[in-house]
Amino acid sequence: MTSVPPRRSAYAWFVVLLLTAAHVLSYVDRQILNLMVDPIRADLGVSDTGMSLLMGFSFAIFYTVCGIPLAWWADRGSRRGLIALGAFAWSLATAACGLALRYGSLLAARIGVGIGEASLSPAAYSLITDYFPRERRASAISLFGSGVYIGSGAAYLLGGAIIHYASTHPLPTLPLVGAPKPWQFVFLLLGVVGAVFSVVLLAIREPVRGARRSTTPFALLRSELRANARTLICHHLGFAMIAVATYGSAAWIPSYLIRLHHWTRVEVGIWYGGAVALFGTLGVLAGGALADRLLRRGVEDATLRVGLFAALAAIPSTALFLLAGDRALVLTMVPAIFFFSMPFGVAPAGLQEVVAPAVRAQVSAIYLFVLNLLGLGFGPTAVALVTDYVYGDKLAVGHSLLLVCTLAPTLAAILLRLGRTPFRASLARQRALAA
Repeated sequence: MTSVPPRRSAYAWFVVLLLTAAHVLSYVDRQILNLMVDPIRADLGVSDTGMSLLMGFSFAIFYTVCGIPLAWWADRGSRRGLIALGAFAWSLATAACGLALRYGSLLAARIGVGIGEASLSPAAYSLITDYFPRERRASAISLFGSGVYIGSGAAYLLGGAIIHYASTHPLPTLPLVGAPKPWQFVFLLLGVVGAVFSVVLLAIREPVRGARRSTTPFALLRSELRANARTLICHHLGFAMIAVATYGSAAWIPSYLIRLHHWTRVEVGIWYGGAVALFGTLGVLAGGALADRLLRRGVEDATLRVGLFAALAAIPSTALFLLAGDRALVLTMVPAIFFFSMPFGVAPAGLQEVVAPAVRAQVSAIYLFVLNLLGLGFGPTAVALVTDYVYGDKLAVGHSLLLVCTLAPTLAAILLRLGRTPFRASLARQRALAA
């Protein structure tokens, strides 16, 4: 395995760009299913409940659970190899979605996508941390985090274009498959692109890892979790509460725009998808840049302060958007998207500072477990429960969004504020141990 010293260089940013491209591709593969609900239902005879399992639970549960053992591998073996193998695996699983002829095989393929994608983020956070000095890490990890918003927006924009093309042009006959349906063609195309790109990821060179301590891996992980318990609880739950609002709004804002403001699905894809791609990316990059600037000025808890600021700013921004009239919708959705995206680069960046280098990927996987289990698992359901059981009217989805997307960031702000003192203590502990 070739090693290179950590340094701020053009090659280090090249590595981040490669990892960001992998992140974009993973989110396109993850989100593209949402655009093809009706044709899949018609061809495979799937119910709404069955489709919801494909879009959410089947993916999220395996993505979150498998992330922890894969992160254990990342802390010990080749992070480059793990990421490339994971990208190849999720791309094969995406292609397998296009070969599915029954619901069970499509469900199994989606589980495969979740398992493959679980390899990416913890290993990427660990790689980037070893490539960049502390005062540049938040910006670098935020660039990687922008893949979430670029990928989600691309799933709406490019996905819609591919589906339209596949629906209006004759498709080639494939060996053993025959003439694919348009939705099958989309999955097959994405799978081939991803499999080819996974080979490019082998161009990444492993940087020198941070200093390790002379103790067993499990004992070290247990020691780090116990010593940093208050820091990690406030950090994980605080950012997870922002994720509850983020995933909840992403799931239901399209329905809100269609039901209450009578937008078409094409308009939702163009305007909302475009806004997520552009201003979500700008938000996460701005969060990283602000945190790095504060760190250079000596603000030790800069990453938590950015998260706290973003949570507080998101509350009035969301209210403004959900209470706006038809003409102001596009303008008022911009600050809400911007502020909700700000924390998701600084959150993992700050986490790398307060735990031992040998367990960074595993602690990151635990963070992603909490973030996705609460955010992806509970956020959309929280909005639906309020709509169904508090208001009892599907047209009240805007009120449900307003309640969840203001209450959750408020809880986030409280938790992140409580976490600042233990965060500084954890940082001082790591510096003392490294000295």
